[in-house]
Amino acid sequence: MSSEKITRLERFLQWYRDLYGREWYINELPAAFSRQSEKNPLSAGTNPDSPLQKFREQIKDCMNCSLGKTRTHFVFGVGNENADLMFVGEAPGRDEDLQGIPFVGRAGQLLTKLLANINLKRSDVYIANILKCRPPNNRDPLPEEVEKCLPYLHRQIELIRPRLLVALGRVAAQNLLKTETSLSNLRKRLWQYQNIPLIVTYHPAYILRYPNMLNAAIEDMKFIMQHFRQL
Repeated sequence: MSSEKITRLERFLQWYRDLYGREWYINELPAAFSRQSEKNPLSAGTNPDSPLQKFREQIKDCMNCSLGKTRTHFVFGVGNENADLMFVGEAPGRDEDLQGIPFVGRAGQLLTKLLANINLKRSDVYIANILKCRPPNNRDPLPEEVEKCLPYLHRQIELIRPRLLVALGRVAAQNLLKTETSLSNLRKRLWQYQNIPLIVTYHPAYILRYPNMLNAAIEDMKFIMQHFRQL
């Protein structure tokens, strides 16, 4: 095995241990080991014949915008295909692009811990992004990129049929709600998206930059669970 593959293996094992502790559920080599592979290392038990996975196969080679030329992996989504609670971020970052899975870096680890705070696991929810490909240097999605990619998210929502949507961060919230309202004014309120209740909270990456916002994020998660139970 080349030194590059060993390094990637070490990074993956460290990420997995940090994220999921000492419980391991690996049935196949992760997608990060091969640029050509589109297999999802967290998809053990996923039915490849499900409507959601069939849809993924239909769109995973998308080249509708320039991001298709620069991506490493198409980042579709991960989690419970019948989830009642669905989280939506803005776009994949570097770690997500390398592994083909949303929210797997430090922000993903924090999201996992925030879910645990309300007694949920990642396997209980579904996680996706508005964009399926990483924008260069993690810049905000461009309007034309959102326009091309948003129909994919619409279809995911139709197939999953969540009872509650959660927008993670300002960019995701503003694009979904078609507003320029600040994040502070979008939080702690119940919105509607495609006739589904939607709640806005901080993106975990924002909390990593501003740790003093952690308590507010925890309160948001409690607010999410409170309304989720009422649905």
